[in-house]
Amino acid sequence: RTSCELLAHEQQTPDGVQDATPDCIRLMSLVKSKQRVADHGEVFTPVWMAEAMLDLVKGETERIDSRFLEPACGSGTFLVRILQRKLAAVELKFSKSDFEKRHYALLAVMCTYGIELLPDNIDECRANMLEVFAGYLKIKESDDLYRAASYVLLQNLVHGDAMTMLTSDGQPITFAEWGYLGKGKFQRRDFRLDILTHSSAFSAEDSLFAHLGKHKIFTPDRTWSPMAVGDLAAGFVQVELTQSLKEQA
Repeated sequence: RTSCELLAHEQQTPDGVQDATPDCIRLMSLVKSKQRVADHGEVFTPVWMAEAMLDLVKGETERIDSRFLEPACGSGTFLVRILQRKLAAVELKFSKSDFEKRHYALLAVMCTYGIELLPDNIDECRANMLEVFAGYLKIKESDDLYRAASYVLLQNLVHGDAMTMLTSDGQPITFAEWGYLGKGKFQRRDFRLDILTHSSAFSAEDSLFAHLGKHKIFTPDRTWSPMAVGDLAAGFVQVELTQSLKEQA
């Protein structure tokens, strides 16, 4: 087989889930440039290795509501494959109900998180994730569900530095914890990454603060009212409008 055929064979996905991996030439290159390696230590993980690593936690990757954070997500080598596995679980459980299938597919997107230092990589990662999601549901950009997923990916995939736990503009990284309440409604609670990280140490069994319990330590910065797909889509439209106004200013 040619190298492209071998790569395509490695990337076969379950029925009903589109593999939106970009073309084989880009994927087979693990380095974008020597300068980026020197400046940022940027080297991409091969697809086969990502799949093998995810197989070590196979059960979690196939749970729709299990949460994954990739602190150096690049263009999404790990996150795309996690999403594909989650969508395969959605297909298995909810293929007979279009309503549930659409909402649980969105929940799968909601449960994947990433941080990336380089702006072109984070843009590629969001685009790759969105392509997998839209391809699976066969939806277009005009669909509210497409806009809702776009909004979620803006919240979940952060342009920032996982070491400093700050965004590219110097603000503390905040992640949205999403949950599906049923009947088309989603719950959102926001948590600061630095507080979560420090709090996890406090709540360890041998910690002085272990007696407090996680419910007292892991307090959200903000709890939102339940939201439907239309509300999330409206959020994306608002973000686009704000960005457009900034560019014009």
